Amino acid sequence: MMNRRLLLLGGITTSLSTALSGCASPKVEEYVNEKPALDLRTYFNGTVDAWGLFTDRQGKVVKRFTVAMKCSWNKDVGTFDEDFVYSDGTQQKRIWTLIDQGNGAFTGTAGDVIGTAQGQTKGNAFNWAYTLALPVDGTILNVQMDDWMYLMNDRVMLNKARMTKWGFHLGDVTLSFSRRTTSLSQSNSALL
Repeated sequence: MMNRRLLLLGGITTSLSTALSGCASPKVEEYVNEKPALDLRTYFNGTVDAWGLFTDRQGKVVKRFTVAMKCSWNKDVGTFDEDFVYSDGTQQKRIWTLIDQGNGAFTGTAGDVIGTAQGQTKGNAFNWAYTLALPVDGTILNVQMDDWMYLMNDRVMLNKARMTKWGFHLGDVTLSFSRRTTSLSQSNSALL
């Protein structure tokens, strides 16, 4: 009888452990050998454009947006001045202040971020975790963001962030960043 209980308990524990490990997020250390190596201070320096969308938990596109970012660094402190324009015509500004903590670690704050964001780069990846005060239908929801960025080449970075509340998946944010080159910036200004 005791052996049967131990066997049953062991089976339940193994099944639960397997199920929970399937929910685990990747670790940034898994990308340490991926190229090209991401240097946030180099990539986010100058003007960066982004195109993105919000999807709900079923994958339906809820809102599209563009972002124009003006990024600069003063020693170990970075400022990312972001201007969002949404598909419904609304606009938003977010200004991030990042601090390079060394060894690929970064902290950050912004007006709609609760507390301090924590991030780490390894290889071509950056993982950023923070709580965002998200306006939804006239109220503010504090949602947790598990934000991943992957450098594809010196100009393009892809970004996917998972939004959760109390551990429940609410939806995702997907972005494509494009870093302007000097010649591209000059040719764009010549068109204006």
